[in-house]
Amino acid sequence: MKAVRFHEVGGPEVLRVEDVERPEPGAGQVRVRVAASAYNAADGGMRGGFLPIPVVLPHVPGYDVSGTVDALGDGVTDLAVGDPVVGFLPMERDGGAAEYVVAPAEAFVAAPSSIALTDAAALPSVALTAWQALVDDGHLTAGQRLLVVGAGGVVGKYAVQLAKRLGVHVVATASPRSADAVRAAGADQVVDRTTTDLHDAVDGQVDVLLNLAPIDPEAFQGLVALVRDGGAVVSTTAFMATPGDEDRGVRAATVFVLPNRARLARLVAMVDAGELTVEVGRRIALEELPALHAEAEAGRIAGKVVVTV
Repeated sequence: MKAVRFHEVGGPEVLRVEDVERPEPGAGQVRVRVAASAYNAADGGMRGGFLPIPVVLPHVPGYDVSGTVDALGDGVTDLAVGDPVVGFLPMERDGGAAEYVVAPAEAFVAAPSSIALTDAAALPSVALTAWQALVDDGHLTAGQRLLVVGAGGVVGKYAVQLAKRLGVHVVATASPRSADAVRAAGADQVVDRTTTDLHDAVDGQVDVLLNLAPIDPEAFQGLVALVRDGGAVVSTTAFMATPGDEDRGVRAATVFVLPNRARLARLVAMVDAGELTVEVGRRIALEELPALHAEAEAGRIAGKVVVTV
């Protein structure tokens, strides 16, 4: 089968399109014929050796995947050959940038039926990140106020959609390029981050501040004043500390996305109910993945990219 792998960490040039042996599922595993995987920034981090995730080399990237169950290992009873599935794979194991992938059955749930199977690969980790940030780490509940800094990215738009489903008032920052999309996701107020000071734009304090953007640490610390006493600051920028305010009881939490099968199934149900929109900015072929990594290295990727097989 065809697969994209890297045998050593380094720049995008270490990625190779190779012919490798098709894997066989072990006990508790399934083999999936891949429809698509999705590119995430962490793929580049693991390839470059920047993330402390213990991958075994050579490694196939692509931990978000969609496809069709092709074979079952011993003990798998809740999936069947032919099932269309979507999954968030263990990041340290081989991913979906290949024609087939083997992974634990518990990593997969039934794929959305209302969108193309290839596009379903764009859902798992980013939507799980948004939910985890808002509910698990932010403790956000109906009637509260949320400020999302950097809402124009993929996670940001999921966060806005999910927050509105929770009954939350959402203030979001976005560039002029993404403002309409953030507004369409449901934000009650969109602030142009390129021209407006948040301290002037936000009317009253918020219960949760969710940061999804690279931000100057001093500026980030200054935004904590916008959070009410007892509120929370949540951030996905793991390369820098998330600030809080112990004197006012403002908690600080940094999100490291975790697998959650039941929650992923709920997100799929929301997609099929029309409550959550899956964003796909671009679709590329498997052979184009090394070039995509080079593009990401240069900072030119906007939106979600899925890699079709």
